[in-house]
Amino acid sequence: MPAITLPDGSQRFFDAPVSVHDVASDIGPGLAKAALAGVVDGREVDTSFVISDDAELAIITERDAAGLEVIRHSAAHLLAMATQELFPGTQVTIGPVIEDGFYYDFATGHHFTPEDLEKIEQRMAQIVADDLTVERVVMSRERAIELFRNMGEHYKVQIIESLPEGEELSVYQQGPWMDLCRGPHVPSTGKLKAFKLTKVAGAYWRGDSSNEMLQRIYGTAWANKKQLADYLTRIEEAEKRDHRKIGKKLGLFHTQEEAPGMVFWHPDGWTLYQGIEQYMRRAQHAHGYQEIRTPQLVDMSLWERSGHADKFGDDMFTLQSEDRQFAVKPMNCPCHVQVFNQGLKSYRDLPLRLAEFGSCHRNEPSGSLHGIMRVRGFTQDDAHIFCTEDQIQAEVSSFIDFLHEVYADFGFSEVIYRLSTRPPKRVGSDSDWDRAEQALADALDAHDLPWQELPGEGAFYGPKIEFSLKDCIGRVWQLGTVQVDFSMPGRLGAQYVAEDGSRQVPVMLHRAILGSFERFIGILIEHYEGVFPTWLAPTQAVVLNITDKQGDYARNVEDSLKNKGFRVISDLRNEKIGFKIREHTIHKVPYLLVVGDKEVDTQTVAVRARRGEDLGSMDLSALEALLSNDVAQLGRISLENQH
Repeated sequence: MPAITLPDGSQRFFDAPVSVHDVASDIGPGLAKAALAGVVDGREVDTSFVISDDAELAIITERDAAGLEVIRHSAAHLLAMATQELFPGTQVTIGPVIEDGFYYDFATGHHFTPEDLEKIEQRMAQIVADDLTVERVVMSRERAIELFRNMGEHYKVQIIESLPEGEELSVYQQGPWMDLCRGPHVPSTGKLKAFKLTKVAGAYWRGDSSNEMLQRIYGTAWANKKQLADYLTRIEEAEKRDHRKIGKKLGLFHTQEEAPGMVFWHPDGWTLYQGIEQYMRRAQHAHGYQEIRTPQLVDMSLWERSGHADKFGDDMFTLQSEDRQFAVKPMNCPCHVQVFNQGLKSYRDLPLRLAEFGSCHRNEPSGSLHGIMRVRGFTQDDAHIFCTEDQIQAEVSSFIDFLHEVYADFGFSEVIYRLSTRPPKRVGSDSDWDRAEQALADALDAHDLPWQELPGEGAFYGPKIEFSLKDCIGRVWQLGTVQVDFSMPGRLGAQYVAEDGSRQVPVMLHRAILGSFERFIGILIEHYEGVFPTWLAPTQAVVLNITDKQGDYARNVEDSLKNKGFRVISDLRNEKIGFKIREHTIHKVPYLLVVGDKEVDTQTVAVRARRGEDLGSMDLSALEALLSNDVAQLGRISLENQH
């Protein structure tokens, strides 16, 4: 007689083995109808799963995050079924859940078009209306190979043959269609209420460019049509904010095929970049960091000793010179240890905070490159803190405060915290990992911050806290990190003299706030839609004359404001004032300063904000005060309150 313990601690008793669906029905018809899957003793299962012994059970519905995963996984099967029905001879490969949706890779001689996606989506809707029961069938590896070979699914056969012999596999069937899958899945296709196919892309079989090219169909699925509509609205808004389009429109940067994954910064883009770098330089100095600079090319032996060659060798650019092999540095940490090692350090020198705007290069796959968000050449706001074990929590706590200040200055208020713990492949002892993970958890708790654990997601040398931001349309961007490293300093010979005179290995904290400058600028462009706060705007004000008679006065206003440190230009072209106002409004210049005969006579300017507000006439002292106050606020004002 199994006793089923529910999440609230209550129990239900049954006279015979019982399915997850039966338990849900016993609780109530509403839950039985809403149940998508279950979690039995920590394992996700289908609602048809039979419980024979005492167990803990949680029912998964569309309200749960796990429920959305089940919906999306099942929607991938729905896509595959509809596609194979409409395009006979198509082979299915893999169809995983991804952020906000799913995809499926197909092998077919047919080239999918947007019109095909519409047809597939219509067929998916018909299958949902048919409300086909989804059944799980367990079979041997050998039986599965025979089944899919007879079906002509050669890619599935390859997947199964790569699995261990003797393993039992599960196949899911809905109507006449079936696919290999671990599950769980929804109990019937009628549970899939809201989905949309979004695009087609190419993808290599098993992600290997030496393999054949497949066609990948992407889709999104949600618990209900409102969630789907909200998501599609967000996607539409994201497309409007695409940093590549805005960057081109504002003349900030470009990329080109001759330098894949590298950025050509234009004057206005480099002004934005330099403003961020100078801000970070001042902020780091105020928080006790010393700035350094380390080489771009380093002998491969250093990367071998640090462990990076073994872990990241395929992602490194290498070259040979005079019978030596060098690597273009993909990260800065081993080089920072070399700076620490120059001159014996005492415990009195710790914590030692070394920062670098480190230029790094990684051989990212060409298919993953994306504007300035994913590049091969980038600069990190990187720093490493060498400290004693007793100083870890205080240093991490201080860093969290610093990070919050920076994010607020750039206009971000919502931060998500995740603690990534030890991965299967790692260096260092378990006791080191225990202490490192506990120190990071204690620092988060000391700030009373809500955080989520990500088991197994730490770096190979230590655990880390990941800091993610939400932008103005709700997208989450992972940016900052702080990582505790008990291993690398010792591997690279770092030591300090402890208070008792002994030689000890320092702990190394790897930390970044913005991550890569390139990616962060891309995020800023999309968050602000190019309407940067005045302190970041490449041009903060432009002086516009109405006729040539005001040219000299306009130049005097420009020079006066430049001498006060503002980024100002004059537009003295022989164009109508309305034309010039529209053009600079399109380029999102915060302040437009119009001068005509009246302004020359009164030694004033007529001030317009970029969103069209008429701020009236001001003399130069009032204008300077306005600009100074606006710049001083940094990004700590809402978009709605910006001019």
